[in-house]
Amino acid sequence: MSKEVNSESVSLCPLSTPAATEQEMLCIFGTGDLGRSLGQRLFQTGYKVVYGSRRPHSCGPLPPGTQAMSHVAAAQSARLVFVCIHRENYNFLETLAPQLKGKVLVDVSNNLKKNMYPEANAEYLQRLIPGAQVVKGFNTLSAWALQNGPSDASRQVYVCGNSLEAKQAVIEVATKLGFTVLDRGSLTAARELEDFPLQLFPEWRLPLQLATGLTAFFFFYLLIRDVIYSYVVNDKDISFRIMASLANKVFPIVSLIMLSLCYLPGVIAAFLQLYRGTKYKRFPDWLDRWMLCRKQLGLVALALASLHVLYTLIIPIRYYVRYRLAAHTISQIKENKTSPFDTTMAWRTDSYYVIGILGFGLYLLLGITSLPSVSNVLSWREFSFIQSKLGYLTLFFCTFHTYLYGWDKFLQPSSYKWFMLPGYMLSLVVPSVVLVLKLLLLLPCVDSTLTRIRQGWERTDPEQERKKLLLT
Repeated sequence: MSKEVNSESVSLCPLSTPAATEQEMLCIFGTGDLGRSLGQRLFQTGYKVVYGSRRPHSCGPLPPGTQAMSHVAAAQSARLVFVCIHRENYNFLETLAPQLKGKVLVDVSNNLKKNMYPEANAEYLQRLIPGAQVVKGFNTLSAWALQNGPSDASRQVYVCGNSLEAKQAVIEVATKLGFTVLDRGSLTAARELEDFPLQLFPEWRLPLQLATGLTAFFFFYLLIRDVIYSYVVNDKDISFRIMASLANKVFPIVSLIMLSLCYLPGVIAAFLQLYRGTKYKRFPDWLDRWMLCRKQLGLVALALASLHVLYTLIIPIRYYVRYRLAAHTISQIKENKTSPFDTTMAWRTDSYYVIGILGFGLYLLLGITSLPSVSNVLSWREFSFIQSKLGYLTLFFCTFHTYLYGWDKFLQPSSYKWFMLPGYMLSLVVPSVVLVLKLLLLLPCVDSTLTRIRQGWERTDPEQERKKLLLT
Protein backbone atom coordinates (compact mmCIF):
# COMPACT_ATOMS: atom_id res chain seq x y z
CA MET A 1 0.00 0.00 0.00
CA SER A 2 1.57 3.34 -1.01
CA LYS A 3 1.85 6.24 1.40
CA GLU A 4 0.64 9.67 0.43
CA VAL A 5 2.74 12.73 1.26
CA ASN A 6 0.94 15.50 3.09
CA SER A 7 1.33 18.71 1.08
CA GLU A 8 0.84 20.79 4.23
CA SER A 9 3.75 19.20 6.11
CA VAL A 10 6.64 21.48 7.14
CA SER A 11 10.27 20.61 6.39
CA LEU A 12 12.62 20.46 9.37
CA CYS A 13 15.32 22.27 7.36
CA PRO A 14 14.43 25.75 6.03
CA LEU A 15 14.74 26.12 2.26
CA SER A 16 17.07 29.10 2.61
CA THR A 17 19.60 27.18 4.76
CA PRO A 18 21.40 24.06 3.57
CA ALA A 19 20.98 21.01 5.78
CA ALA A 20 24.71 20.66 6.20
CA THR A 21 27.38 23.30 5.65
CA GLU A 22 30.52 22.06 3.99
CA GLN A 23 33.62 22.52 6.12
CA GLU A 24 36.36 24.76 4.73
CA MET A 25 39.74 23.15 4.09
CA LEU A 26 42.85 24.84 5.49
CA CYS A 27 46.45 23.84 4.85
CA ILE A 28 49.42 23.95 7.21
CA PHE A 29 53.04 23.65 6.09
CA GLY A 30 55.03 22.33 9.03
CA THR A 31 54.34 19.59 11.57
CA GLY A 32 56.23 21.03 14.57
CA ASP A 33 54.73 22.03 17.91
CA LEU A 34 53.18 25.23 16.57
CA GLY A 35 51.81 23.54 13.44
CA ARG A 36 50.25 20.68 15.39
CA SER A 37 48.73 23.02 17.99
CA LEU A 38 47.31 25.29 15.31
CA GLY A 39 45.88 22.32 13.40
CA GLN A 40 44.25 20.93 16.52
CA ARG A 41 42.64 24.28 17.33
CA LEU A 42 41.42 24.76 13.75
CA PHE A 43 39.93 21.27 13.65
CA GLN A 44 38.14 21.80 16.97
CA THR A 45 36.68 25.04 15.59
CA GLY A 46 35.15 23.21 12.62
CA TYR A 47 37.72 23.44 9.81
CA LYS A 48 39.16 20.59 7.80
CA VAL A 49 42.93 20.56 8.17
CA VAL A 50 45.54 19.08 5.89
CA TYR A 51 49.29 19.15 6.51
CA GLY A 52 51.92 19.58 3.83
CA SER A 53 55.05 17.61 4.65
CA ARG A 54 58.22 16.33 2.99
CA ARG A 55 57.46 12.90 4.51
CA PRO A 56 53.66 12.58 4.66
CA HIS A 57 53.80 9.00 5.93
CA SER A 58 56.42 9.56 8.67
CA CYS A 59 55.94 13.11 9.93
CA GLY A 60 55.09 12.15 13.49
CA PRO A 61 51.78 12.19 15.38
CA LEU A 62 49.21 14.63 14.08
CA PRO A 63 45.97 15.86 15.71
CA PRO A 64 43.12 13.37 15.26
CA GLY A 65 40.92 14.20 12.28
CA THR A 66 43.69 15.76 10.22
CA GLN A 67 45.73 14.24 7.41
CA ALA A 68 49.14 14.70 5.85
CA MET A 69 49.96 15.04 2.14
CA SER A 70 52.83 16.18 0.03
CA HIS A 71 53.34 19.92 -0.21
CA VAL A 72 51.98 20.01 -3.75
CA ALA A 73 48.80 18.10 -2.97
CA ALA A 74 48.18 20.01 0.24
CA ALA A 75 48.67 23.40 -1.44
CA GLN A 76 46.16 22.49 -4.16
CA SER A 77 43.48 21.44 -1.66
CA ALA A 78 43.12 24.72 0.24
CA ARG A 79 42.86 28.42 -0.49
CA LEU A 80 44.56 29.47 2.77
CA VAL A 81 47.96 28.09 3.78
CA PHE A 82 49.67 28.59 7.16
CA VAL A 83 53.44 28.56 6.73
CA CYS A 84 54.69 27.19 10.08
CA ILE A 85 58.32 26.64 9.13
CA HIS A 86 61.54 28.56 9.75
CA ARG A 87 62.76 31.12 7.26
CA GLU A 88 65.87 29.01 6.59
CA ASN A 89 63.60 26.40 4.97
CA TYR A 90 61.62 28.78 2.74
CA ASN A 91 63.63 28.02 -0.41
CA PHE A 92 61.64 24.92 -1.37
CA LEU A 93 58.51 27.08 -1.60
CA GLU A 94 59.77 28.56 -4.87
CA THR A 95 59.11 25.22 -6.57
CA LEU A 96 55.50 25.42 -5.37
CA ALA A 97 54.89 28.85 -6.94
CA PRO A 98 52.39 27.48 -9.52
CA GLN A 99 50.34 25.69 -6.85
CA LEU A 100 50.47 28.68 -4.47
CA LYS A 101 49.50 31.29 -7.04
CA GLY A 102 46.47 33.23 -5.84
CA LYS A 103 46.54 31.53 -2.44
CA VAL A 104 46.67 33.31 0.91
CA LEU A 105 49.92 32.50 2.74
CA VAL A 106 49.95 33.21 6.47
CA ASP A 107 53.52 33.64 7.68
CA VAL A 108 53.76 32.77 11.40
CA SER A 109 57.55 32.63 11.66
CA ASN A 110 59.77 34.50 14.11
CA ASN A 111 63.52 35.01 14.37
CA LEU A 112 65.96 34.35 17.20
CA LYS A 113 66.99 38.00 17.46
CA LYS A 114 66.18 41.41 16.01
CA ASN A 115 67.61 42.55 12.66
CA MET A 116 68.73 39.02 11.89
CA TYR A 117 67.91 39.52 8.21
CA PRO A 118 67.80 42.64 6.02
CA GLU A 119 64.07 42.21 5.41
CA ALA A 120 61.13 40.75 7.30
CA ASN A 121 60.33 37.08 6.86
CA ALA A 122 56.91 37.88 5.41
CA GLU A 123 58.41 40.29 2.87
CA TYR A 124 60.97 37.66 1.91
CA LEU A 125 58.18 35.11 1.45
CA GLN A 126 56.23 37.56 -0.72
CA ARG A 127 59.31 38.07 -2.88
CA LEU A 128 59.79 34.32 -3.26
CA ILE A 129 56.17 33.77 -4.34
CA PRO A 130 54.95 37.00 -5.92
CA GLY A 131 51.75 35.35 -7.16
CA ALA A 132 50.56 34.63 -3.62
CA GLN A 133 48.99 37.00 -1.11
CA VAL A 134 51.16 36.96 2.01
CA VAL A 135 49.72 37.95 5.39
CA LYS A 136 51.77 38.16 8.58
CA GLY A 137 49.87 36.84 11.58
CA PHE A 138 49.60 34.43 14.51
CA ASN A 139 53.33 34.85 15.23
CA THR A 140 52.69 36.40 18.66
CA LEU A 141 50.87 33.29 19.91
CA SER A 142 52.58 30.29 21.47
CA ALA A 143 51.70 26.65 20.90
CA TRP A 144 50.19 26.58 24.39
CA ALA A 145 47.91 29.56 23.65
CA LEU A 146 46.72 27.93 20.42
CA GLN A 147 45.91 24.69 22.18
CA ASN A 148 44.01 26.31 25.03
CA GLY A 149 42.44 29.22 23.19
CA PRO A 150 42.32 32.80 24.51
CA SER A 151 42.86 32.84 28.26
CA ASP A 152 41.36 36.31 28.63
CA ALA A 153 39.74 39.03 26.58
CA SER A 154 43.05 40.80 25.91
CA ARG A 155 44.55 37.94 23.84
CA GLN A 156 45.27 39.56 20.49
CA VAL A 157 46.34 38.42 17.05
CA TYR A 158 48.19 40.99 14.95
CA VAL A 159 47.95 40.83 11.16
CA CYS A 160 49.38 42.88 8.31
CA GLY A 161 49.35 42.46 4.55
CA ASN A 162 48.98 44.26 1.25
CA SER A 163 45.69 42.59 0.27
CA LEU A 164 42.55 43.58 2.16
CA GLU A 165 40.76 40.44 0.94
CA ALA A 166 43.58 38.18 2.16
CA LYS A 167 43.70 39.91 5.54
CA GLN A 168 39.95 39.57 5.88
CA ALA A 169 40.21 35.82 5.32
CA VAL A 170 42.84 35.51 8.06
CA ILE A 171 40.86 37.78 10.40
CA GLU A 172 37.80 35.57 9.91
CA VAL A 173 39.76 32.46 10.92
CA ALA A 174 41.30 34.16 13.98
CA THR A 175 37.91 35.45 15.09
CA LYS A 176 36.40 31.97 14.86
CA LEU A 177 39.26 30.71 17.01
CA GLY A 178 38.19 33.21 19.69
CA PHE A 179 41.01 35.73 19.38
CA THR A 180 40.84 39.51 19.11
CA VAL A 181 42.40 40.74 15.85
CA LEU A 182 44.29 43.99 15.34
CA ASP A 183 45.11 45.06 11.78
CA ARG A 184 48.53 46.75 11.66
CA GLY A 185 48.35 47.80 8.00
CA SER A 186 50.51 46.80 5.05
CA LEU A 187 53.22 44.16 4.89
CA THR A 188 55.86 46.75 5.74
CA ALA A 189 54.73 46.37 9.37
CA ALA A 190 55.82 42.71 9.36
CA ARG A 191 59.21 43.46 10.90
CA GLU A 192 57.50 45.22 13.81
CA LEU A 193 55.23 42.21 14.37
CA GLU A 194 58.21 39.85 14.22
CA ASP A 195 59.98 41.91 16.89
CA PHE A 196 57.05 41.63 19.33
CA PRO A 197 57.85 38.08 20.57
CA LEU A 198 61.52 39.03 21.03
CA GLN A 199 60.75 41.72 23.58
CA LEU A 200 61.54 40.70 27.16
CA PHE A 201 58.98 42.29 29.50
CA PRO A 202 59.10 45.74 27.84
CA GLU A 203 56.42 47.20 30.14
CA TRP A 204 58.15 45.82 33.23
CA ARG A 205 61.62 47.09 32.39
CA LEU A 206 61.36 50.52 34.04
CA PRO A 207 59.55 49.29 37.21
CA LEU A 208 62.05 46.45 37.68
CA GLN A 209 65.01 48.76 37.12
CA LEU A 210 63.57 51.25 39.58
CA ALA A 211 62.90 48.54 42.18
CA THR A 212 66.39 47.12 41.75
CA GLY A 213 68.00 50.55 42.08
CA LEU A 214 66.00 51.51 45.17
CA THR A 215 66.61 48.13 46.79
CA ALA A 216 70.36 48.34 46.22
CA PHE A 217 70.53 51.93 47.49
CA PHE A 218 68.63 51.31 50.71
CA PHE A 219 70.39 47.99 51.34
CA PHE A 220 73.83 49.59 51.30
CA TYR A 221 72.52 52.69 53.09
CA LEU A 222 71.15 50.64 55.97
CA LEU A 223 74.17 48.32 55.89
CA ILE A 224 76.43 51.29 56.57
CA ARG A 225 74.09 52.93 59.05
CA ASP A 226 73.23 49.87 61.15
CA VAL A 227 75.74 47.03 60.70
CA ILE A 228 78.99 48.85 59.88
CA TYR A 229 78.27 51.65 62.40
CA SER A 230 77.73 49.12 65.18
CA TYR A 231 80.97 47.32 64.30
CA VAL A 232 83.09 50.50 64.07
CA VAL A 233 81.66 52.52 66.97
CA ASN A 234 80.45 49.87 69.41
CA ASP A 235 82.79 47.06 68.36
CA LYS A 236 79.75 44.80 68.04
CA ASP A 237 79.21 42.29 65.23
CA ILE A 238 75.56 42.18 64.18
CA SER A 239 76.18 41.06 60.62
CA PHE A 240 73.68 38.20 61.11
CA ARG A 241 70.92 40.83 60.84
CA ILE A 242 71.61 41.23 57.13
CA MET A 243 69.63 38.12 56.23
CA ALA A 244 66.35 38.98 57.98
CA SER A 245 66.31 42.27 59.88
CA LEU A 246 67.99 44.35 57.19
CA ALA A 247 65.93 42.79 54.40
CA ASN A 248 62.74 43.37 56.39
CA LYS A 249 63.60 47.07 56.50
CA VAL A 250 64.51 47.41 52.83
CA PHE A 251 61.42 45.67 51.36
CA PRO A 252 58.75 47.85 53.03
CA ILE A 253 60.72 51.02 52.32
CA VAL A 254 60.96 50.28 48.60
CA SER A 255 57.36 49.03 48.49
CA LEU A 256 55.99 52.25 50.01
CA ILE A 257 58.04 54.46 47.69
CA MET A 258 56.95 52.52 44.60
CA LEU A 259 53.30 52.60 45.67
CA SER A 260 53.51 56.37 46.01
CA LEU A 261 55.17 56.55 42.58
CA CYS A 262 52.04 54.91 41.15
CA TYR A 263 49.95 57.93 42.15
CA LEU A 264 52.48 60.74 41.83
CA PRO A 265 52.20 61.00 37.99
CA GLY A 266 48.40 61.38 38.25
CA VAL A 267 48.84 64.23 40.71
CA ILE A 268 51.47 65.87 38.48
CA ALA A 269 49.15 65.53 35.47
CA ALA A 270 46.29 67.16 37.39
CA PHE A 271 48.39 70.16 38.40
CA LEU A 272 49.69 70.43 34.84
CA GLN A 273 46.12 70.59 33.52
CA LEU A 274 45.26 73.23 36.10
CA TYR A 275 48.29 75.28 35.10
CA ARG A 276 47.53 75.00 31.37
CA GLY A 277 43.78 75.42 31.80
CA THR A 278 43.03 72.69 29.26
CA LYS A 279 43.16 68.94 28.79
CA TYR A 280 43.87 69.13 25.06
CA LYS A 281 47.65 69.58 25.33
CA ARG A 282 49.86 66.51 25.38
CA PHE A 283 51.74 65.60 28.51
CA PRO A 284 55.55 65.39 28.29
CA ASP A 285 56.84 62.07 26.98
CA TRP A 286 58.42 61.16 30.31
CA LEU A 287 55.09 61.64 32.07
CA ASP A 288 53.28 59.54 29.47
CA ARG A 289 55.76 56.69 29.88
CA TRP A 290 55.51 56.99 33.65
CA MET A 291 51.70 56.80 33.61
CA LEU A 292 51.70 53.79 31.28
CA CYS A 293 53.76 51.68 33.70
CA ARG A 294 51.76 52.45 36.85
CA LYS A 295 50.19 48.99 36.88
CA GLN A 296 53.59 47.32 36.81
CA LEU A 297 54.90 49.68 39.50
CA GLY A 298 51.99 48.70 41.74
CA LEU A 299 52.42 44.96 41.21
CA VAL A 300 56.15 45.12 41.99
CA ALA A 301 55.32 47.14 45.10
CA LEU A 302 52.77 44.49 46.11
CA ALA A 303 55.38 41.75 45.70
CA LEU A 304 57.78 43.61 48.00
CA ALA A 305 55.01 44.22 50.54
CA SER A 306 54.22 40.49 50.50
CA LEU A 307 57.87 39.73 51.25
CA HIS A 308 57.70 42.18 54.16
CA VAL A 309 54.67 40.32 55.55
CA LEU A 310 56.41 36.94 55.25
CA TYR A 311 59.58 38.23 56.89
CA THR A 312 57.52 39.70 59.73
CA LEU A 313 55.79 36.36 60.35
CA ILE A 314 59.12 34.60 60.99
CA ILE A 315 60.22 37.08 63.66
CA PRO A 316 58.95 34.99 66.64
CA ILE A 317 60.86 31.87 65.50
CA ARG A 318 64.18 33.59 64.85
CA TYR A 319 67.06 32.47 67.09
CA TYR A 320 68.06 36.06 67.89
CA VAL A 321 64.55 37.00 69.05
CA ARG A 322 64.07 33.85 71.12
CA TYR A 323 67.49 34.39 72.71
CA ARG A 324 66.68 38.01 73.61
CA LEU A 325 63.30 37.03 75.14
CA ALA A 326 64.85 34.22 77.17
CA ALA A 327 67.71 36.45 78.37
CA HIS A 328 65.28 39.20 79.38
CA THR A 329 63.06 36.74 81.24
CA ILE A 330 66.01 35.20 83.11
CA SER A 331 67.31 38.66 83.99
CA GLN A 332 63.98 39.64 85.53
CA ILE A 333 63.82 36.39 87.51
CA LYS A 334 67.28 36.93 88.92
CA GLU A 335 66.46 40.52 89.89
CA ASN A 336 63.04 39.42 91.19
CA LYS A 337 61.13 42.14 89.39
CA THR A 338 58.58 42.51 86.59
CA SER A 339 58.40 45.29 84.03
CA PRO A 340 55.19 47.33 84.40
CA PHE A 341 52.57 47.08 81.65
CA ASP A 342 52.82 50.06 79.28
CA THR A 343 49.35 50.96 77.99
CA THR A 344 50.74 53.52 75.54
CA MET A 345 53.06 50.94 74.00
CA ALA A 346 50.16 48.46 73.75
CA TRP A 347 48.04 51.01 71.87
CA ARG A 348 50.96 51.88 69.62
CA THR A 349 51.86 48.29 68.68
CA ASP A 350 48.24 47.21 68.17
CA SER A 351 47.53 50.26 66.02
CA TYR A 352 50.75 49.66 64.09
CA TYR A 353 49.85 46.06 63.27
CA VAL A 354 46.15 46.67 62.55
CA ILE A 355 46.83 49.59 60.19
CA GLY A 356 49.47 47.47 58.46
CA ILE A 357 47.00 44.57 58.02
CA LEU A 358 44.33 46.89 56.61
CA GLY A 359 46.83 48.49 54.26
CA PHE A 360 48.06 45.11 53.01
CA GLY A 361 44.47 43.91 52.54
CA LEU A 362 43.71 46.89 50.30
CA TYR A 363 47.07 46.30 48.61
CA LEU A 364 45.90 42.78 47.68
CA LEU A 365 42.58 44.15 46.40
CA LEU A 366 44.41 46.55 44.09
CA GLY A 367 46.58 43.72 42.78
CA ILE A 368 43.64 41.38 42.18
CA THR A 369 41.66 43.98 40.25
CA SER A 370 44.72 44.58 38.04
CA LEU A 371 44.38 41.05 36.63
CA PRO A 372 42.73 41.09 33.18
CA SER A 373 40.30 38.32 34.14
CA VAL A 374 39.00 40.53 36.97
CA SER A 375 39.26 44.00 35.44
CA ASN A 376 37.38 42.86 32.32
CA VAL A 377 34.22 42.19 34.34
CA LEU A 378 34.34 45.56 36.12
CA SER A 379 32.75 48.71 34.79
CA TRP A 380 34.96 51.73 34.31
CA ARG A 381 33.44 53.41 37.38
CA GLU A 382 34.09 50.32 39.53
CA PHE A 383 37.64 49.94 38.28
CA SER A 384 38.35 53.66 38.77
CA PHE A 385 36.89 53.59 42.30
CA ILE A 386 39.12 50.68 43.34
CA GLN A 387 42.31 51.80 41.66
CA SER A 388 41.98 55.50 42.47
CA LYS A 389 39.99 56.11 45.67
CA LEU A 390 40.86 52.83 47.39
CA GLY A 391 44.39 53.20 46.01
CA TYR A 392 44.89 56.51 47.81
CA LEU A 393 43.35 54.97 50.93
CA THR A 394 45.91 52.14 50.65
CA LEU A 395 48.71 54.68 50.36
CA PHE A 396 47.37 56.52 53.42
CA PHE A 397 47.20 53.34 55.53
CA CYS A 398 50.69 52.23 54.52
CA THR A 399 52.10 55.70 55.21
CA PHE A 400 50.32 55.90 58.57
CA HIS A 401 51.64 52.40 59.36
CA THR A 402 55.17 53.72 58.82
CA TYR A 403 54.54 56.80 60.97
CA LEU A 404 53.36 54.54 63.79
CA TYR A 405 56.53 52.49 63.38
CA GLY A 406 58.67 55.60 63.82
CA TRP A 407 56.52 57.12 66.59
CA ASP A 408 58.90 59.39 68.58
CA LYS A 409 62.17 57.91 67.38
CA PHE A 410 62.93 61.07 65.42
CA LEU A 411 63.35 62.89 68.74
CA GLN A 412 66.07 60.50 69.91
CA PRO A 413 69.65 61.57 69.00
CA SER A 414 70.70 57.90 68.86
CA SER A 415 68.49 57.46 65.78
CA TYR A 416 70.85 59.62 63.69
CA LYS A 417 73.90 57.39 63.38
CA TRP A 418 76.74 59.17 61.59
CA PHE A 419 74.17 61.97 60.95
CA MET A 420 72.28 59.58 58.65
CA LEU A 421 68.48 59.62 58.76
CA PRO A 422 66.70 56.36 59.61
CA GLY A 423 65.45 54.46 56.58
CA TYR A 424 61.77 54.79 57.50
CA MET A 425 62.10 58.60 57.52
CA LEU A 426 63.46 58.59 54.00
CA SER A 427 60.62 56.32 52.86
CA LEU A 428 58.02 58.82 54.14
CA VAL A 429 59.14 61.72 51.94
CA VAL A 430 57.51 60.76 48.63
CA PRO A 431 54.22 59.32 49.99
CA SER A 432 53.75 62.31 52.31
CA VAL A 433 54.23 64.70 49.39
CA VAL A 434 51.73 62.72 47.27
CA LEU A 435 49.09 62.72 50.01
CA VAL A 436 49.49 66.46 50.67
CA LEU A 437 49.21 67.29 46.97
CA LYS A 438 46.15 65.04 46.67
CA LEU A 439 44.51 66.85 49.59
CA LEU A 440 45.08 70.14 47.76
CA LEU A 441 43.37 68.70 44.69
CA LEU A 442 40.38 67.68 46.83
CA LEU A 443 39.73 71.27 47.94
CA PRO A 444 36.29 72.25 46.53
CA CYS A 445 37.55 75.23 44.53
CA VAL A 446 40.40 73.22 42.99
CA ASP A 447 38.35 70.06 42.42
CA SER A 448 35.53 71.93 40.65
CA THR A 449 37.98 73.66 38.28
CA LEU A 450 39.79 70.41 37.51
CA THR A 451 36.46 68.65 36.85
CA ARG A 452 35.41 71.37 34.41
CA ILE A 453 38.74 71.13 32.58
CA ARG A 454 38.43 67.36 32.25
CA GLN A 455 34.91 67.82 30.89
CA GLY A 456 36.25 69.98 28.06
CA TRP A 457 36.26 73.51 29.47
CA GLU A 458 39.29 75.64 28.56
CA ARG A 459 40.58 78.71 30.35
CA THR A 460 40.97 81.65 27.99
CA ASP A 461 44.38 83.31 27.89
CA PRO A 462 43.81 87.09 28.43
CA GLU A 463 46.66 87.97 26.09
CA GLN A 464 45.28 85.85 23.27
CA GLU A 465 41.77 87.19 23.87
CA ARG A 466 43.10 90.76 23.62
CA LYS A 467 44.83 89.97 20.32
CA LYS A 468 41.61 88.47 18.94
CA LEU A 469 39.69 91.63 19.84
CA LEU A 470 42.32 93.80 18.15
CA LEU A 471 42.14 91.69 14.97
CA THR A 472 38.36 91.91 14.86
